[in-house]
Amino acid sequence: MSQPLNHAPGLGEFLRRNSTYAILVAIGVGFAILSPDFLTLNNLLTVALQSTLVALAAMGMTLTIITGGIDLSVGSVAALSGALAAGLATRGGLGTYPGLLIGLLAGAGIGLLNGAMIVWGRIPPFVATLATMAIARGLTLVYTQGRPIAGLDRAFTFWGSDSLLGVPLPVWVLLVVAVLIHLLLSQTALGLHIYAVGGGEETTRLAGVSVGMVKLCVYIISGATAALSGLILTARLWSAQPNIGVGLELDAIAAAVLGGSSLAGGVGSIPGTLAGAFIIGVLSNGLNLLEVPSYNQQVIKGLVFILAVTLDYFIKQRRSPKLRRVTPQEKTSEGA
Repeated sequence: MSQPLNHAPGLGEFLRRNSTYAILVAIGVGFAILSPDFLTLNNLLTVALQSTLVALAAMGMTLTIITGGIDLSVGSVAALSGALAAGLATRGGLGTYPGLLIGLLAGAGIGLLNGAMIVWGRIPPFVATLATMAIARGLTLVYTQGRPIAGLDRAFTFWGSDSLLGVPLPVWVLLVVAVLIHLLLSQTALGLHIYAVGGGEETTRLAGVSVGMVKLCVYIISGATAALSGLILTARLWSAQPNIGVGLELDAIAAAVLGGSSLAGGVGSIPGTLAGAFIIGVLSNGLNLLEVPSYNQQVIKGLVFILAVTLDYFIKQRRSPKLRRVTPQEKTSEGA
């Protein structure tokens, strides 16, 4: 008897596996129809540049969410890192690259503090990172005295304003960081342990994995990616603004969730998070092109996010045979 042929996955299965990308394409097609300027090369590069800042912070956020945690401090960390780097590079007299390095290390240090409070202090991630969010923002205002720090040299602003092969440098930085974190998640033991912690912390501990060290690594990476986002934004603005990064944590969480990460932990991917960040970037850019007032944009974004997450849930849950509810009739027939 001949074996049945393996048919290619249908449209439903394709959408189930790639729902985030399908939503991104649908939103992009909609704006392309509504605005002739959307698909121009300059505008697409602008979208990529705008999405970079959210995507960088969202990648670190994704790691914390996979472990079942959260990092609410990323916006404040971005502001503090940018302010420290700019201040040390100018009035501190250290120079650009030592300033950038210290800014990056400051972000990783706050991530380490978050991890230490969660692992050894037994403080819930929401509370711990909410506290460091307030502390980092306060330190930023104290350090800057509430005023911008200007006078950055060309070596600093280069990272936010120059291009390579016609593509803005921040986008290249994003691609490099995305590849590294994706490889960490998919090709290393640490990545396997990150998923395991989110899937079942006690089971992972009984398997001999140091859950505490995994969490420390995750929050350090989250702090570093938030700091990198702040450094790039500071370079783009040619000055350190004490109020940058306000709301960045919400955009980062939204990008991760839109990308398929589960707030219950154990699920998430870097490609999905990048798609989620670009959904946010495309939405903001498209609404600006359509000249929608800024106070209306927040309402529209919220509604689109709810619709996108609901649609994603519907596609993944209702299309999956494993998760479909079995009817009493089916149970009877199986028993027969």
